[in-house]
Amino acid sequence: MVENVPPAGGPVVRWAHVFIDRPAADLGPALSFWTAVTGTELSEPRGGRGEFVTLLPGEGDAYVKAQGVEDGPGGAHVCLSVEDVPALVDRALRLGAGVVADHDGWAVLRSPGGQLFCAVPWEGQSARPPVTEGPAGATSRLDQVSIDLAPDVFDAETVFWSGLTGWESLPGALPEFHLIRPPAGLPLRILLQRLGTGRPTSAHLDLACSDVDAVRARHETLGATTVGRGARWTVMRDPAGGVYCLTGRDPATGSLPQGLST
Repeated sequence: MVENVPPAGGPVVRWAHVFIDRPAADLGPALSFWTAVTGTELSEPRGGRGEFVTLLPGEGDAYVKAQGVEDGPGGAHVCLSVEDVPALVDRALRLGAGVVADHDGWAVLRSPGGQLFCAVPWEGQSARPPVTEGPAGATSRLDQVSIDLAPDVFDAETVFWSGLTGWESLPGALPEFHLIRPPAGLPLRILLQRLGTGRPTSAHLDLACSDVDAVRARHETLGATTVGRGARWTVMRDPAGGVYCLTGRDPATGSLPQGLST
C-alpha cells in the first residue's frame, strides 16, 4: 500500500491516472503508437462512442488511459483516485477549482488556471508497472504530466496543485519549473512549467529516458517526429499530432542525473 499524507481537510490520493487526449479521428494511430512505446495492450473501448480505452501493462496496475475528443487538438489530463471523491471535490473547490461535469461517483473539474482534471474513486491500485525496455536496451517510463502555464497563473497553480494533492512541492531544475512529487509507488508526477508568454493552459506528457537519443530513434520508427530540443529534453510529436517530451531522467526514480536538481 502506498503511504501518503493527506492535505489538511482533504483525502489521501491513492493512485493517479493520465489520460492521453487525442482527436477522435486520429485515435487509432495514437493508440498504436502509445501502446508500442509503453509496452501495453488495449482494453475494450468504453463510452457511448467507444471514446475511452485503458492501456494495460503486462505487470502492475494500469495508470495510462486514452480518450478520443471531438473538439480541439487534445493534450493530457490527470485523474486523482481517492476513497472519498466528494471530499476531494470539496477540497478542489475551496482551493479555487470549478466543477465542469458532476457524474455518478466521479467529477470533471477545472483548476484555477484552466487545466482539466478528474476526481475518481480508488479501486485498490497500488503496483506501479515496471519501466519499458526498447529493442536497443534503452529504458523509458511515461511518468510525468507537464502543465504549461502563462506567467500570470503559474503561482496560483503551484499553490493549487500542492494543496490539492498534499504531495511534496519543490522548485524544479530550472526557474520556470515547479515539481509536485508524489510518494514513492505512485506512477505520476506533475510538473508545472511557466511559459514565456501568455496563452491558454494546456498539458503534455513527459517520458523519463535512460538514453534520450536511443528512445527518440525508436519513437521515430513508430511514426513520431522530432520538433525541437531543450536543455535536457527533446520535444516530439506523435502520429496523431500530440506534442510530448523525452527527458533525461532516470526512468526508475524520475530523478535527473546526479549533481542536477530534481
